[in-house]
Amino acid sequence: MGRYATLTTCIVAAIGMLFATATDLSAGERYGKQKVVYHINYNGGDDDKMYRGAMRNIQNHINAVGAENMDIKVVLHGNGLGLLMSAKENLTLQGAVANLKSQDVGFHVCANTLNGRKISYDDDLFDVFEEDIVPSGVAELSRLQQMGYTYIKP
Repeated sequence: MGRYATLTTCIVAAIGMLFATATDLSAGERYGKQKVVYHINYNGGDDDKMYRGAMRNIQNHINAVGAENMDIKVVLHGNGLGLLMSAKENLTLQGAVANLKSQDVGFHVCANTLNGRKISYDDDLFDVFEEDIVPSGVAELSRLQQMGYTYIKP
């Protein structure tokens, strides 16, 4: 029995070391470099809860992987432009968007939606510039996925 107990102890110790090594990896070592596109085309709901949740998901992603390891784009079209419309008045959303932009998250706004809904990016949306406008939100999603971006719809 003594030999089996020693063997069992060695196996348990080896398994423990494997788990310790796996959990001790830094974010960069564990996840590596990531290119991700977040797709937002829905209403924010009561108190912009869905938009706040999406911004929190993106920040949590950055926290886990490290901003230096991330290339994140957010594509907004259709009802998703409501996020930047609400952010004109909602200080919580303003802060979340500004914080993500300070970490090099790009926000891409659909020109088709702007034109179709007669939305002015200058007057109606928070912190949007001409270079943030893409011809088509769905075409941009496809283009980014072809470039190797992982698609996430929070």
